[in-house]
Order: sequence, then C-alpha cells, then structure tokens
Amino acid sequence: MAKIIKSIKDEVGQKHFRVAIFGSARASAENADYKEVFALGKKIGEAGHDIVTGGGPGLMEAAGKGFNSGKNGTNHNIGLTVKLPWEFAKNPYLDIDKDFEKFSDRLDEFMALSNLVVISPGGVGTCLEFFYTWQLTQVKHICNIPIIMMGEMWQEMIQWIEKWPLKKDYISSGDMKNLHFADSHEKAFKYIEKANELFVKLGDGYCLNWKKYKLD
Repeated sequence: MAKIIKSIKDEVGQKHFRVAIFGSARASAENADYKEVFALGKKIGEAGHDIVTGGGPGLMEAAGKGFNSGKNGTNHNIGLTVKLPWEFAKNPYLDIDKDFEKFSDRLDEFMALSNLVVISPGGVGTCLEFFYTWQLTQVKHICNIPIIMMGEMWQEMIQWIEKWPLKKDYISSGDMKNLHFADSHEKAFKYIEKANELFVKLGDGYCLNWKKYKLD
C-alpha cells in the first residue's frame, strides 16, 4: 500500500535527486510515447533517483511502471494526484502518494520536490505544467532547474518561442538556457545524469527548490 506524504518539507529534507515527469494521461501502452517514457523511467530507477508524477494512467503510468522495473529498492516513485470531474484511477506503481483538490496546489508541491523536470508529450495539462515550471524559474521563485522537452511534438513549440516571444524581446535569451530538447529517452537521460552530477558535486550548496519555494 502506498504511503502518504505527511510533510513535503521532510521529504525534500532527504535530499534525494528527484525527476518530475509530466505527460498525457491518455496514452495507451501500445503508444510509442508510452514506450519511450517507460524506458526513461527504467533508467531513472536503475540510477537510484526518485521520480515524481501525477500518479495517474497514460505516460504517468509508463514512467512509474518503467521506474519500478529498474528501481534499486531505496528510491521512490511519488505520485501527486488531483481530483477531476472524471475519475482517473491511480496507477498501481506508486510508493508514496498524495491527493489534491486543486491543480495549483499540486503544481506547487511538484516544484518543491523536483530537481529537474521532463515534459513528455501531452495536452493542455502538460502545457500548463511546462509553462508553470518555466515561469517560476524565470521569476526566480524556484531554482533554475533544467526543463527537458522530450519528444518530437515539442520541437516546433521551442521554434515558435524563438520565432515570436524571443524575437520580440518579450522574453530574454537567458530564459531559454534551461530549456533542453531531447528527441529520445536516451538523450533525456543524459541531461538527467549531467544535472545529478552537479547535485552530487555541490552537496548542500546545490539549490534545493525548498530554499526558494516554500509551502505553508
């Protein structure tokens, strides 16, 4: 049975390296994106990192299922679920879960927990999660964590950002530095390992999100 997070602060205090994976709840197991996210989750599990997902079906399930197939027994699969007008069942791969009434509260806890974010393919919710994360890094409410855009569908979005808001100076070139495009789970994992190397190297000097983004 999944445990309940009694205190996000206590969980962050464990100083595990955590990867948030956002993505569609609608992808089936036969979907190519599902297979890519499963493979990424497995690599993260084998590496000993934690993952944080929305805890539901689709690509959230793929990440958790892959993670559990590779986990070493000390890392955690954390699910932050949200209540919706239609009921999505939690996937069965979670070690720790917590329910939320509001998307905003849920996203805040994602930000408090995560040291890196992977945006896998998805719809409106996934776009919200991407832009929310990116804005918080822009205004320095959280650390400048890497945001990995995994999957071909994001390539044109990044090009659009460069063509329009960046070209019009509505955002700065510095805002683009923590966006990274990965066309495969292998490339996404390389970014994750590079970030983890810095996390290990800096120890207490690494900017844990809790230091800048506190929850009451």
